[in-house]
Amino acid sequence: MENRVYCLYRVSTDKQVNYNDQQQADIPMQRRECRRFAEEKGWTIIHEEQEDGVSGHKVRAADRDKLQIIKDHARRGKFDILLVFMFDRIGRIADETPFVVEWFVKNGIRVWSTQEGEQRFDSHTDKLTNYIRFWQADGESEKTSIRTRTALGQLVQDGGFKGGSAAFGYELVKSGRCNKRKHELYDLAVNEAEAAVVRKIFDKYVQEGFGAQRIATYLNNLGYRARSGKPWHHASIRGILCNLTYTGVLRSGESRSPVQPHLQIIDPELFEAAQRIRTARADSAALEPRVPLNTRGNSLLAGNVYCGHCGSRLSLTTNGKYARSRDPELAVRRVRYICYGKTRKQTECDGQTGYTAHILDGIIDQVVRRIFERMKTTPRAELIGARYQRKMAERKALLSSARAAYTKAAAELDTLKAEVVSAIRGESAFSKEMLGTLIQEAEGKCAELQKQYEAAQAAYDEGQALLKTLHEQYQDMLSWSQLYDTASMEAKKMIVSCLIRRVDVYRGYQLHIEFNIDFEQYEHGLDITASVA
Repeated sequence: MENRVYCLYRVSTDKQVNYNDQQQADIPMQRRECRRFAEEKGWTIIHEEQEDGVSGHKVRAADRDKLQIIKDHARRGKFDILLVFMFDRIGRIADETPFVVEWFVKNGIRVWSTQEGEQRFDSHTDKLTNYIRFWQADGESEKTSIRTRTALGQLVQDGGFKGGSAAFGYELVKSGRCNKRKHELYDLAVNEAEAAVVRKIFDKYVQEGFGAQRIATYLNNLGYRARSGKPWHHASIRGILCNLTYTGVLRSGESRSPVQPHLQIIDPELFEAAQRIRTARADSAALEPRVPLNTRGNSLLAGNVYCGHCGSRLSLTTNGKYARSRDPELAVRRVRYICYGKTRKQTECDGQTGYTAHILDGIIDQVVRRIFERMKTTPRAELIGARYQRKMAERKALLSSARAAYTKAAAELDTLKAEVVSAIRGESAFSKEMLGTLIQEAEGKCAELQKQYEAAQAAYDEGQALLKTLHEQYQDMLSWSQLYDTASMEAKKMIVSCLIRRVDVYRGYQLHIEFNIDFEQYEHGLDITASVA
């Protein structure tokens, strides 16, 4: 198969894209993308035509000299593929452009877009899709967005700054250049004072094992402040730790620049080490509900208890006071769970500063014991069988509902597509633009409902896997319930951590508990709402 390529570039106005340190028109961006695309495909570009200031909306194909030249060469078999950046470069006249594209295809020319693939006319559906494409006037904003993203990507790939605010550690400096609208452009430069803080953040994180929260506290205690003048927050620290720009590499979407030595604050090796630590900690956090952060001390919860008001983790502390006792020898130091964010003034928390450990642990202990007691007194078949039947009934109902919704949406889409022929003949009550919009919306709805239908079908088909999971959960629960009463505090903490993913504590010891296991079958018939809000 011959792969001789003609390219057509068009820009409708004199509007230009700011590119690197000079102003270049939209056409060079189109040319660059087409050449890249042809190289990837292994095609050979043998001729290029461009139209400057030609409106695809107003100028008919017969009046466009460049397009007529390409059509003449197509008749004479001089090329095999017509390549454009997007199909709207061929034109946007709804009652003409689809037929221009079809003309090329009928004359043996394959028509390709770098962004939308090949336009085919192999079936009636292909024809309708092609007509609809040029009726959807509201799609122009998305096309403009694609061209902008492409231009910005090319700008970054060439080491240019795409604009916007400067990340901490950098500042904007005047470049001495202006854009099309006479606005001054800026370049990115290192702010040495801020860069020193960035280096300190990475060193503490990688070399000394500090977490984001601890780094924020460390900087605040030394008197460092964020650019806004406010104390450092752990979220800002995390943002810095994953910002590739500090290695001297600029980015825009998927595009990356070569390393810019004058912008490098952090060595790439140090940055990669930080990313490995972040990944390892994220994986550890995913497993955290199954393993307590520590098993030392006499508190039942460890690492999985949070302030319900601000979301900060509750940490254990002793405040030097002792719980009251008539017998001084029995007095023990008072242990409390305190809100880390509130005590360090890092969050605006309206909850309690702390909660007495033995009161909170007592509530959790009561919940666990009551669930175990329920389990011990109920036959396995009753717990698992009844729950399995309910689950499968729910999944079957969901599948039926999803199937009906998808079938209805598909029928509505077919009805709208059938209206296309009437619209072409001028016999439809819908305008072309409205019909195009309706079809686009219907396609989106149909695609979403199809995903839901497929997900519901997969869930229903996994019935046997569900039954196996319920049996495994029951066996785990059985062993835990037999061990819990006589277990050491360390073992109890492990069991509670396996059972409970997260506890959120609110004023007055009102709790919201998230379990690792589906406890509905074990909670059935239990009144634990008095303890769990």
